[in-house]
Formats: sequence, structure tokens, C-alpha cells
Amino acid sequence: MIDADVFQRLHAIGMTARMFQQTLNLAPQGAETCLMRVTEVQRDCLTLHDGQSEHPARALPALLSRLHDEADGLAVGDWVWAALHAHGEWWAHQRVPPLTQIARRLHDGRDKVTRVVIVSNVDTALLVMGLDHDFSLRRLERYLALVRLADVQAVVVLTKADLCAQAEMRCADVQALLPPGAAVVAVNALGEEPRSALAPWLALGQTLVLLGSSGTGKSTLTNALIGTAGQLTGANRAGDGRGRHTTTARSMHQVPGGACIIDTPGLRTLRLDSEAGALEGVFTDIAQHALACRFRDCRHAQEPGCAVRAEVPAERVDSFQKLQREARRDSMTALERKAQVSEWRARSRAARVRMETKRG
Repeated sequence: MIDADVFQRLHAIGMTARMFQQTLNLAPQGAETCLMRVTEVQRDCLTLHDGQSEHPARALPALLSRLHDEADGLAVGDWVWAALHAHGEWWAHQRVPPLTQIARRLHDGRDKVTRVVIVSNVDTALLVMGLDHDFSLRRLERYLALVRLADVQAVVVLTKADLCAQAEMRCADVQALLPPGAAVVAVNALGEEPRSALAPWLALGQTLVLLGSSGTGKSTLTNALIGTAGQLTGANRAGDGRGRHTTTARSMHQVPGGACIIDTPGLRTLRLDSEAGALEGVFTDIAQHALACRFRDCRHAQEPGCAVRAEVPAERVDSFQKLQREARRDSMTALERKAQVSEWRARSRAARVRMETKRG
């Protein structure tokens, strides 16, 4: 069992009162186990933190198999019950169901779609975007959708503010894109500025994750927040400003006297872990205006009387529709994808026949 003293120790590594109650209900009976948090995952090896120190560990094959069968997996931020075996090795026996979980889908280019968990049990996602070549409102929409689908608070952090003359204007563009309650801050990722600007989200017991492309300054931001050079950093390419994937694994770090920060590698591709219908709950402006469309089944394309096209910027509508197509495609079975390809080919052949007929 765990008591109030143990809670205070775990609170420093992100234990919340809600999670504490859940762990009490799921504590293993009759086993000498310890509640720890996953701070790093390297293939089948884990690093666990007990609130005082870190320990190398592994997960029991039965636990990994069960999570795999559920399209799930251990991730940085998870809480686990672990036991010290006779040979001095820590083994994770049971995972506490996460309160929040950010995941994405990976597509192998053919028929296989897999679900990959990025992080678990985070309170706030810092969506990091550089005010240089990396700045893209369309990509930011994907990241916002990713964290809102996971019911995680979003804060957009625009780095390299000292190198951009249009920082204030770009902050306004981002703010116009954000849902109610979300915030945007522009910072120089070096020095004390990040800790001051992000202080409202760095309270003791809070867990934050840094998400964004390579080269945006996530690791530099992590170092500024934790006060040490714990994460490797590297320069961007000179030609296009792209990053070089300096960070290769997700890892959790403690801010002195405050929150926990999870640094992540840059994501090359970002496919949402969602069904097409769930996206309407993320793009609330589109869903609201859709109620005023002339036709109930309006696709917001070229239909007359489309209230969405009249009120929402075309680029945002196009992004919404693209995400819907991806979600539908990822939800298809192999047979459904094969049938869709056959239909497209039949349409293409029919179009060629019509063109040849018109040409005589």
C-alpha cells in the first residue's frame, strides 16, 4: 500500500490526486511491489523513478503481450507497479491505466496501420514551433488536433523570437487558430525567459510534453527549464533551417521545485489516432457553421449555400477534410482498401474512354 508520505514523494514526479486514488484501487494484493513512473523507454528496457532516484528495469513479457493485444504499449509518463527480483533487477508487473494518452498512427505504405503511444499522463502539451522556416499554421492544426483528441491542454510555444521581426504578427495568427483556453507564447529558448514565460504551467505535480518538428528548439527549451544541459542540442541545416533529429528517445526531466518535462524526438509524419467523426469535436468552428449549411449532407466543397466555406478560411476547411480522409483510410481493412483502389482504377479507365470518344 501507499500512504500520504509516499504520495508527497511521488507528487514531485507528477503524481496527481486523481491518479493517486486510481492507484490505491488497483494496488496488487500480497506482492512486494513499488509504484514508479516510467521516465524513459529504450525498446524493451525502461528507466523507472520512485520519487527519489531512477532505476533501470524491464517489463514482464506478459504485460507487454497484453498491452500489444490491446494496441497499446508502455510509454514515458506511465505509472507501473514494479518489484525487485532476487538478482537485483527491477521488473514492471502492472501498468496503472493512464488518465491521458497521446498516440498517433503509423502506416507502412501498404495495408498495415499501427498505433504508437507517444506519452501518457500529461497535463499540458507544449506545441513547439520555430519562427523561422518551420512556421506552418497547417502543421500546427495537426498538432492541436492530436492533443485535443487526447483531452490534453495545449500551449503553443514559438521559439527563436529573437530572430524574427514578425513575431507579434505571427503570434496573432496562431491565436486566431487556437480554441478557447489555449495560449501562445513567443520566447528565446535560451536563458531564463522560457521558465518565466511558462511559469503558469510549471506548478509542482504537473507534467508537460514538448511536441514539434526537429530543429524547433525542444531540447534547448528543456535545458532552459530544467536548468542544466541534460539534453543534446544541434544546429539546423543552413539551407532550409531543418533540424537533424538530435533527440532520439523520449525522456522525462524534473524542473527544480516544479513540474516534469517530457522531451520527444521530432515527428517526421503525424497521422492522428482518431476516427473521422471525432474530428468534428476538434474543429468546432467547422462543426458549428455546418449547422447552417443548406444541405444536411453538405461536404463543404462546391455545394450552394455552404455556410462553412462562407465563414471559415478555405485552407482550414481543406486541412479538416484531409484529416478526415486520412482517418477513414486508416480505419479501412485491407479488403476495403483493395476495393477502393479497384474503384479508382475503374473510374480512371472510364474517364480515359470518355476522352477518347470525344476526340473521335
